[in-house]
Amino acid sequence: MAHRVTGVLIFFFLFVHVLDTALVRVSPQAYDDVVATYKTPIVALLEYGLVAAILFHALNGLRVIAVDFWIKGARYQKQMLWTVVAVWIVLMLGAIYPVLGHAARELFGS
Repeated sequence: MAHRVTGVLIFFFLFVHVLDTALVRVSPQAYDDVVATYKTPIVALLEYGLVAAILFHALNGLRVIAVDFWIKGARYQKQMLWTVVAVWIVLMLGAIYPVLGHAARELFGS
């Protein structure tokens, strides 16, 4: 279920990204205004959520491939899921500063 949810969330992000990038051809000033809103701490949290969704979707996709194409995949799918979750948590902890560092400096000073 989480794989489908992250896939849909990533799709909506890509849809919005295409729309806001296309805005530059309609009105460069409007594009600049939209991009300026992306530098807020709230959007940084949303970016961290995007990183979380993409990372989980990618790792879980590898698990799904293993379940489908490895002869013992179905037998070990629960262990592989917990491995995916553990790797995801470690990588997400490592992504806190690179993704949210700017927002923290913005809120609390440097």
